Amino acid sequence: MNEYMKLAKELADNNLKTNDGGPFGACIVKDGKIIGIGSNHVLANNDPTAHAEVMAIRDACKNIGSYDLSGCELYTSCYPCPMCISAIIWSNITKIYYGNTKEDAENIGFRDKFIYDTISKINNNEDSILDLKCIDREETIKSFNDYKEKQDKTIY
Repeated sequence: MNEYMKLAKELADNNLKTNDGGPFGACIVKDGKIIGIGSNHVLANNDPTAHAEVMAIRDACKNIGSYDLSGCELYTSCYPCPMCISAIIWSNITKIYYGNTKEDAENIGFRDKFIYDTISKINNNEDSILDLKCIDREETIKSFNDYKEKQDKTIY
């Protein structure tokens, strides 16, 4: 078994004992060195965003002192959910190795498919569980316009 996937699996398996969250684990590797690890801590932290991949990203960023994980690889025990895929993209990780599939996650009670379906509905302007309405843009756009002109900004 791949050594990094083995660690991701061990982190997932540990949650079966601790009940910190679902059976998910992840690690981030750069140049052959583990720079971040995470397991699902949704229940322990009362935080629906505390997925293994997000926790590993937070750990890696803290450990290297940067929000940019370009050149890193993510090993995760399961195909990342939509939120985690977004976090992975924001962190600039482009290589992901996963163990279980999103269908496997659905088979044990996780609702990733529901979220994918909801995103599809939103993107197609169909009815969804979310009520999204744009309001007060004429005021909120001012901050964006100021940012656009700002000389000392950092784009991430």
